[in-house]
Amino acid sequence: MTVRDPLPSTVRIVPLAAEHADEVLAIYQAGIDEDDATFETAAPAWRAFDAAKLPGHRFVALDADTSVLGWVAAANVSDRRAYAGVAEHSVYVHATARGRGIAAALLDALIDSTEAAGTWTLQAGIFPENTSSLALHQRAGFRVIGTRERIGRHHGRWRDVVLVERRSPVIA
Repeated sequence: MTVRDPLPSTVRIVPLAAEHADEVLAIYQAGIDEDDATFETAAPAWRAFDAAKLPGHRFVALDADTSVLGWVAAANVSDRRAYAGVAEHSVYVHATARGRGIAAALLDALIDSTEAAGTWTLQAGIFPENTSSLALHQRAGFRVIGTRERIGRHHGRWRDVVLVERRSPVIA
């Protein structure tokens, strides 16, 4: 659809399920530990992660041996009815699986599922130092809305966040 980088034939995108929990949370924690993915300092317990993500809008990339290579998930941005078609998302890929089109395929799956459900806007906040994530999102049709300067402290220093969004071209 939007990104469609070539995906290795051994990789499949499937709905994220409880059986993927340990690997998903390990990938999340590894991303947290790299310091340029999120303000979070520790991955949540599965129950909290599961409750926070929209059930129909979360996917994993599995290798031939069914190892989780990466994940994407969306959450509502607000409980207000006016924002019912707006979701915020995260995408994480295991360090050894990067550069293989996995993040693009995961993001495509998310775009397809959210558009099918009537979501008109996907958004994310990305540290400006995370240039690979910014480039991925740009290729997927996201645009930079702006930068929230010094929006939060992370490991004792102020961090900026670049806001990106993708407005669905199929939902009027």
